Amino acid sequence: MGDSHMGLQARLMSQALRKLTGNIKRTNCMVIFINQIRMKIGVMFGSPETTTGGNALKFYASVRLDIRRIGAIKKGDEILGNDTRVKVVKNKMAPPFKQVEFEIVYGEGISRLGEIIDLGVAHNLINKSGSWYSYGDNRIGQGKENAKMYLQENPEIANEVEEKIREAMMPKRKQPPQEVEQE
Repeated sequence: MGDSHMGLQARLMSQALRKLTGNIKRTNCMVIFINQIRMKIGVMFGSPETTTGGNALKFYASVRLDIRRIGAIKKGDEILGNDTRVKVVKNKMAPPFKQVEFEIVYGEGISRLGEIIDLGVAHNLINKSGSWYSYGDNRIGQGKENAKMYLQENPEIANEVEEKIREAMMPKRKQPPQEVEQE
């Protein structure tokens, strides 16, 4: 069963990508493929995970991201969202192998306040002592959910922390770039 269809999807993907690549480049657009992971049988070394559709998509892709759910965001028994990890598996545009973790909240998307808290802690703008979060002399909450609620109720503090994070991550140039005169 399925012998006549062995590798059919891989051949179709290879042919389609050869035809599509020129048009994608010429029209200056972006194409996103979403795939799933399957397990290879009998793998002794390396990762037993593989994606469907053969190797053509791996070769033609400029950027490949591995997106995984690493946990659930819960409030009691109710699941509010997912903790997500994204790894850059391949990148022809910038350095590869970067990794980031963030929260995806159902009905909201990527949690902006969760990011502010995580990056604030990483850049020593928000202090975390045990489960307590504090900003300056103010204790903003016990637990991440309470800290997010505090920042939601006080958007001026959230904006202030966000500005400081932006300054820390993207420092401003000390002097503007000099213009070069063309001869």
